[in-house]
Amino acid sequence: MTWPTVVPDPEVTTTGVTPEPTETVPEPTVTTPAPEPAPTPDTTVTVTPTQTPAEPVPTVTVTPEPPSPEPVPTQTVVVEVPFTRDPAVTTSTIPFGAIVTALLVLVVATAALVVLVRRARAQRPSGTVASAALEPAATTTEIGVLDDAHAVALPGDGPSDTVETVRFLMVLGEAMIDSSAPVVQVTRTLERVAAINGEPDVEVIALPTALLVSVPGRTATQTAASSAGWRALRLHQVQDVLGVADDAEAGRVGPVEGAERIEAAVAAPPLYGGPARVLGYVAVSAGLAMILGGSLVDVLVAAVLGAVIACLQVATARLPAAYQALVVLSCAFVVSGAVFLLSRTGIDVGMLAPLVAPLVTFLPGALLTTAAIDLATRQMIAGSARLASGVMQLVLLALGITGAAALVGVPAAQLGTGSSHSLGWAGPWIGVFVYGTGVVFHNCARRAALPWILLVLVVAYAGQVVGGLFFGGVVSAFVGALLMTPVAMFAATRPTGPPALVGFLPGFWLLVPGALGLVGVTSILGDDAQALDTVVAAGTTMVAISLGVLAGIALGSAVGRRAGLAVERF
Repeated sequence: MTWPTVVPDPEVTTTGVTPEPTETVPEPTVTTPAPEPAPTPDTTVTVTPTQTPAEPVPTVTVTPEPPSPEPVPTQTVVVEVPFTRDPAVTTSTIPFGAIVTALLVLVVATAALVVLVRRARAQRPSGTVASAALEPAATTTEIGVLDDAHAVALPGDGPSDTVETVRFLMVLGEAMIDSSAPVVQVTRTLERVAAINGEPDVEVIALPTALLVSVPGRTATQTAASSAGWRALRLHQVQDVLGVADDAEAGRVGPVEGAERIEAAVAAPPLYGGPARVLGYVAVSAGLAMILGGSLVDVLVAAVLGAVIACLQVATARLPAAYQALVVLSCAFVVSGAVFLLSRTGIDVGMLAPLVAPLVTFLPGALLTTAAIDLATRQMIAGSARLASGVMQLVLLALGITGAAALVGVPAAQLGTGSSHSLGWAGPWIGVFVYGTGVVFHNCARRAALPWILLVLVVAYAGQVVGGLFFGGVVSAFVGALLMTPVAMFAATRPTGPPALVGFLPGFWLLVPGALGLVGVTSILGDDAQALDTVVAAGTTMVAISLGVLAGIALGSAVGRRAGLAVERF
């Protein structure tokens, strides 16, 4: 239809104006393709290569994501490891012979206690008071049927003089503090003695270095204070002091006679001479070296060094208390220097047994354990003071050891190493008997107390072995203290048995929390990275022993109450 209109071209050409629209007609035809979609494919082509390199980038970031879930199950397995730890029985290194011996000892000791309880029940007469130590202290207003062993003041006797009572309480309290008795025991004993002498309202404040007693009267209050804890009593003196305390609690001795007996006990000379005490200390050192797993060479070295330390103690016995710290430092330096020199000669000498055993008299094992008992019974001031004193003793020993190590050239970090040749599983058991015999002679316990002290030590070590088998090293001290405490309490009820505290003290020295503390403190001064773990283990062991003693006292008191035995109450 459009072509017929374009045919009359000649007319328009003559006019000269028609050629312009003719040219304009093809222009719109050209303008239709003028938008040129060509640039559009050009842009798409350029975009596609730009997007294709961007796609592999997220592909690279996606590839590390699959390995990330793989460590997640690995971490969950590590968290579950402590909950799937093997029992202590399967990982214990205690010899089989030691375990069997410990079980036999515990069975025999249990059978002996059962027989003792049954005999006590059979021999107890009817109508008598079970135990004056288990029941509250009788006062002057009480009337009862008592036997001669538990006689108390009757109403007609009347209270004794207040001044003499206060003086007796002061003398008795000072001697008990010097005997390393826990503060709670000192306080309760003085309160019972005051009540039995007609002074039930007495106020007692006992500290490791001081004692305060106040007795209110009708017109005036009698108050006395004195220092205490400045002297160390031997075992026979401790036994005499606690014997007077038992008699005073039962009303068998008055204030005047009791004060005279206490003064005589404190001033008594040693039961054995100097040579016997030196040999006793040699036995203590050798026995403790066996208990610590030392070899024959370690035991010999410990015995020789023990003799040297015993001679030094005898020579420095009269020095003032202010210079005793130098004695501790010097003894530690001499012993450690000798051990380190021997180790440099190539002799197979261990570090722990020959070093700790001769210094056993300076190890504050009983002091630290008594401090833990004071803290557990909420005697904060007394417990803190004794704890600080024990730590100071360990620091003095550690300074002497590290000084000798610096001089000789042996690093203090090697303190935990032992000899490669031990005496076998029977060595520690032999060491217990050797150690107990040496304690009796060196600390001047009466010979009649030797079998009972050995019994307490054997039961303590057997409990430690069994506890180590089932619960590990730290809780083993708790088991040992738990089992030895009732034995010591029941031994005190026998005619030849020592007081419970006399049986406790060698047991504390046997469990040796001070030995672990000595190694830990010395390792700290010697830049040992593992020293903190050792110190924590020593502190935990100390607390475990004190808790074991408290649990054992509760157990022994409960059994004694049922059996009618006059066991000591704390």
